[in-house]
Amino acid sequence: MEAKLTELVSRLKAAAEANLKSIVLYGSAVTAEFRAGHSDLNILCIVERAASEDLEHLHDASEWWVRQGNPPPLLFTLDELHRSADVFAIELLDITRHHRLLFGTDFFANFEVPLRLHRLQVERELRADWLRLRQAILAAPLSYKAHLAIMSQSVSSFCALFRHALVALGQPMPATKREAVAAVATLTGADPSAFHALLDVREGKRKPRNIDVEASLHAYLEFVEVVTNEVDRRLDAL
Repeated sequence: MEAKLTELVSRLKAAAEANLKSIVLYGSAVTAEFRAGHSDLNILCIVERAASEDLEHLHDASEWWVRQGNPPPLLFTLDELHRSADVFAIELLDITRHHRLLFGTDFFANFEVPLRLHRLQVERELRADWLRLRQAILAAPLSYKAHLAIMSQSVSSFCALFRHALVALGQPMPATKREAVAAVATLTGADPSAFHALLDVREGKRKPRNIDVEASLHAYLEFVEVVTNEVDRRLDAL
C-alpha cells in the first residue's frame, strides 16, 4: 500500500504542480478495519482550480491509480469543499475524524462540518441504498456468487450509514463496522447475523463457502429493511 501511495503522490504532484494544495487518504485505509482485497484506497485532492484543462492534466495519474484497482480521486477546490460540507455531512464528518495527510496542507485538521442536514441525508441515503439493494437482487443471476457479491459490495456502505443513523439519534458513533451493526440491532431488534457473517469474511475469520448465501441474503435484506424503517420512524419523532 505504501509504495502505491508514494507513487500516486509523485504522479499527482508532477501533473498538477502548483495547482495541487493537498492530498488526503481517507476511509478504512486509515483505520484498523483496512482489509487488503476488500477495502479501497480512497483519495481526496484539494486543488486551486478544477477546470476542464486541470482535469486533463490529472487524467494520466488518475488512470494509473484506477488500474491499481482503486476509485479515482475526489477533487475539490477549498471553496467547493466548504460549500459542500452541509450536503456531504456524512462523508466529510468521517473524513475529518479519520484521514491521513499525504501531501500539502491539512485542511481537515480544524474543518467544521455543519450538521443541519445530516439527519435528512441519513434518512435519504438509507432509503436509497435499500432500494438499490432491491434493484441489484432483481437484476442479478440466481446464483451463489452473484448474491454473495451483492452483499459484499454493499456491506461497508450500510455500516457507514448505520453509524451515522446512531449519531443522528443522539447516540455515540461506533468505532467499527461490527459495533455499528450490533448497536443498530440492539436499537431495532433486527437480526444482525447476516451482517456479522459478511464481516467475518472480510476479516478472514470465515470462508465464503461456509456461508449459507441464500439464507444470509434473506436476513441481510430484512435487516436493512427493519433498520431503515425504524431509524426513519425514530428520526421523524425527534
